[in-house]
Amino acid sequence: SGSNFSTITVCRELHEMGFHVSHSQITRLYSRFTSLDKGENGTLSREDFQRIPELAINPLGDRIINAFFPEGEDQVNFRGFMRTLAHFRPIEDNEKNKDPTASEPLNSRTNKLLFAFQLYDLDRDDKISRDELLQVLEKVDVEQKMSIRFLH
Repeated sequence: SGSNFSTITVCRELHEMGFHVSHSQITRLYSRFTSLDKGENGTLSREDFQRIPELAINPLGDRIINAFFPEGEDQVNFRGFMRTLAHFRPIEDNEKNKDPTASEPLNSRTNKLLFAFQLYDLDRDDKISRDELLQVLEKVDVEQKMSIRFLH
């Protein structure tokens, strides 16, 4: 079927990026992707992501959602979805058999740090300004106060 072909293709592309994932994992993620795709057009919008309860309540939710969208884009396809998710996978300890010609895996320590940095660097000027940091801290503070209020 068509989805099988794309699964194999996506799996091969991810392996080339140093991101190792099984066909069953890709199939499961593709199923999740299609369940989020309310427009049924093979792409996700910011609104599709905002329907995920865990992202809706996360103080960094909007920044995590933005990470899925390249500059100026308002839709992400399955390849882009997988590429961004790769940053959230645990770091693989594959230093021993690392191919020096291969690109660094998306979930390497360096790429994870860069990804996390970019969540805070809203204006993409390669610096985290005081205002950018304060925006995040204010959101976290509001979230903590709200959760404390609900506990009493």
